Amino acid sequence: MCARVAEIMTDDVVAVEQTTTLEAVARQMLGRDIGSVVITADSTPYGIITESDIVSAAYQSGRPLADIPTKRVASHPLVTIEPNRSIRLAIKRMQDERIKKLVVVDGLEIQGIITMQDLIDHYDYLSEKLQTVRDQRQRDPSWPRR
Repeated sequence: MCARVAEIMTDDVVAVEQTTTLEAVARQMLGRDIGSVVITADSTPYGIITESDIVSAAYQSGRPLADIPTKRVASHPLVTIEPNRSIRLAIKRMQDERIKKLVVVDGLEIQGIITMQDLIDHYDYLSEKLQTVRDQRQRDPSWPRR
């Protein structure tokens, strides 16, 4: 069996409504030591704002963060993945979309987030899991390839 997103995702995700200001988002990021916040529209995942989005918006607009609504800055549409999907698919989606974070959803409900940092932090676990699969295939060539 290959590793699944749910096995290594972070399930403590900060989400705020799209009317929230960038100042409030930055405060959340700094206070919780996180690099992104999910933006919602009527409690439905809408987009994501990262640290670099805030820096870029502040530089480009020249306005105070308190005057900038998150909706104007959020990366949209939100790129997501389901918790039961493989880590391999998550990596491919990140590569294809050229992003570093995927919001994990079940339907429209946020379950977590998986980041490039999660992949690095769990590298040993993922390597061991892959080696177990390889060993199983060597012992039993008819073992299912999922």
